[in-house]
Amino acid sequence: MNPFFSLLESSSAPILADGAMGTMIHAHGIDFRECFDALNLENPALIAEIHRGYIDAGAQIILTNTFGANRYRLADHALEDRVAEINRAGVELARRVVLASFKDVLIGGDVGPLGVRLAPFGRVTLEQAREAFREQIQALADAGVDLIVIETMSDLYEVREAVAAAREVDASLPVVASVTFTRDDRTLLGDTPQKAARLLQESGADVIGVNCSGGPAQLLRVLRRMQEVAPQARYWVKPNAGWPEQVGGRIMYPAGPEYFGEYAQAFRQVGASLIGGCCGTTPEHIAAMRAALDNPRPILSIAQLPVASPTEQVPSGEQPTQLAQKLAAGRFVTAVEMDPPRGLSTGKLLAGASLLAEAGADSINVADSPMARMRMSPWAVCNLIQHKVNVETTLHFPTRGRNLLRVQGDLLAAHALGVRNVFVVMGDPTAIGDYPEAMDDYDLAPSGLVKLIKQGFNAGLDHSGADIGQPTSFFVGCALNLTPPDPEREIKVLRRKIRNGADFALTQPVYEPEKALEFIRRYEERYGPLEIALLVGVLPLYGPRHAAFLHNEVPGIEIPAHLRARLERAGTDAPREGVRIAVELVEQMRSWAQGIYLMPQFKRYDLAAEVVEAVAP
Repeated sequence: MNPFFSLLESSSAPILADGAMGTMIHAHGIDFRECFDALNLENPALIAEIHRGYIDAGAQIILTNTFGANRYRLADHALEDRVAEINRAGVELARRVVLASFKDVLIGGDVGPLGVRLAPFGRVTLEQAREAFREQIQALADAGVDLIVIETMSDLYEVREAVAAAREVDASLPVVASVTFTRDDRTLLGDTPQKAARLLQESGADVIGVNCSGGPAQLLRVLRRMQEVAPQARYWVKPNAGWPEQVGGRIMYPAGPEYFGEYAQAFRQVGASLIGGCCGTTPEHIAAMRAALDNPRPILSIAQLPVASPTEQVPSGEQPTQLAQKLAAGRFVTAVEMDPPRGLSTGKLLAGASLLAEAGADSINVADSPMARMRMSPWAVCNLIQHKVNVETTLHFPTRGRNLLRVQGDLLAAHALGVRNVFVVMGDPTAIGDYPEAMDDYDLAPSGLVKLIKQGFNAGLDHSGADIGQPTSFFVGCALNLTPPDPEREIKVLRRKIRNGADFALTQPVYEPEKALEFIRRYEERYGPLEIALLVGVLPLYGPRHAAFLHNEVPGIEIPAHLRARLERAGTDAPREGVRIAVELVEQMRSWAQGIYLMPQFKRYDLAAEVVEAVAP
């Protein structure tokens, strides 16, 4: 019997594999742009040192340094004609280290994705892919590996061709086939763990599983979903040390060795056959897993985690948004509105967003065609802010001017761009904007759009009930006027929005906190405590003329005479007086509001930042 199968049959605990190779190579000063696989020839001492570290930590299987040693990836370094040489060197190097250790350690021939798109999503045919895999696996098999490990695959067609190639090379050679998933527990091409498990099992792999992806918690969840459809399969699990972050120009991983030790117990309890570490893990992580396996103890609080924690309330398996988490934790949050640019330049917008983020804003709200004037798409602005400023955004999503087709397509686009917080609003009528002749119709009122998102898209269904492939994970806000001309109607509409699933409300600017509180009390007398978080509107007044305009010409806004008089008396200091008034209003509302929705005027983000800093908890 092959030594790998013998080890599987005789082990009462999971077999422990090694940790990251690329992480360790980079930690020794090798740039990510270099060809790591070529180091088998150019710097064998470094690779041997890494192998030795994992063997000393207790690994029973080490993987060859051949993850990218296929003709397509090596072509990026003009090394495509050295596939056999590099793979053979990787196996021989690992074998020398194993022999020198005097331990029974198996060698897995590491096979990663080709690094190219396969048809129908790329130009490489399935036959060409299989031939490339066969070339690499033949070299690994000829050099004497104990098993083939096909890992970090995101295309199920590609992994199927890799397994088929391995079977053609040597049908008796054990094959492990492993897939990687994104944050939403899907492959990059959108396949679920259940579908991946079925295909991997049907492909004929001896062991199937999951590697890379996120940290141990996600892979435990994914493993259990795979087990739903393939309960008898043997499983391989090698998580990353959490999701990577860039700190001071370096890639850092948050999960430490002790954490991995705890999850080694959990993976054991749910039936994993092989475990180890992927990106970000080190010999210290493997040593902690070795110690945990050698001294087992029950970790029921981890092993009995549900497939998706009910506290998350996110159907896709994602974590709730930062805004949702802060509101759930009782944090007083600050959201600040910004308008998209009228042209292509985003420099000023990003500078303003950076200032507000540094001041402590929790979310940047991006308006959609405010005052019905043509501006850049807010989805693009949200995406830019989140990636360049690293602060979460909330997308304003008006129903006006959108039919059912566009509403749903735009929601999918926003989700694909990483936007998760959505503020549903009617939107400004086109008659007041740049293009008064533009279409002003809509198919859904805001309450209906809230229902479509929360009860449809977040459940994986479109408006007609058809499957959209996977659920979205939107956190949805609605609009509210706390000092409305018709309180009864406003209460009725608010109740409908809450029943349809609204998570939070952004209100019109409030200048009379007592009247706003009176509205809330009126609602609560009828329906009980308000079920959603309130982010109360705060619009700093810039001066007497600004206050007079808002008071006389903007529906729903009334500014008390005493506040307008304060601005008159302030003279040239009126903008600062407006900041002081805004801060005072926030302090009056802090006891019953969950946060503020700050609306800077005239792009005075510096004044808005003063408010944010002044009201910070």
